[in-house]
Amino acid sequence: MTEQQHSQESPSKASRFSGMVPGLIKGLATTARTLATPSHTLEYPDVKPYLPPRTRGVIALLEENCTNCMLCARECPDWCIYIDSHKETLPATTEGGRERQRNVLDRFAIDFSLCMYCGICIEVCPFDALHWSPEFEYAEFDMRDLLHEKSKLGQWMPTVPPPPALDPNSAEPQEITAANKPARTVPKGRS
Repeated sequence: MTEQQHSQESPSKASRFSGMVPGLIKGLATTARTLATPSHTLEYPDVKPYLPPRTRGVIALLEENCTNCMLCARECPDWCIYIDSHKETLPATTEGGRERQRNVLDRFAIDFSLCMYCGICIEVCPFDALHWSPEFEYAEFDMRDLLHEKSKLGQWMPTVPPPPALDPNSAEPQEITAANKPARTVPKGRS
């Protein structure tokens, strides 16, 4: 290599090095700026996070409202809801009446290790038996313990927030309007 070729290579190395220096200085300036600003990190177990009012945490079950219609289990894309029930015969309430049958809930379980928290089961429930609870601290050491039975799902119900208030300018629900109507009176000529 000649001396002339050597002198031509060294300026390119120098220019490449001088091109890196401004980038390095900008990076250090950004780091220094970040160090000076306070962090917004909460130390989770000690400081509870603020959650919006209708946060989706765990699914709670109101057992009295469940009619075993199985809509939630059929619509679940993950098939993580297990329902078992049996029919119970009720005696006639009036003389000459017929016996009635009703479904009795034996088992209602949700496997949260499979659940993807889409909320389809809550939306399709026609009797409001399933609700979102904002609780999210239900981690387990063993994945098999994430199968929550109806007793454990019922324990989440007290944590479910009340539904949002109705809009004050909205129309009164038909059920309330019908309940507030005065009872029909029978004309005096008919008895």
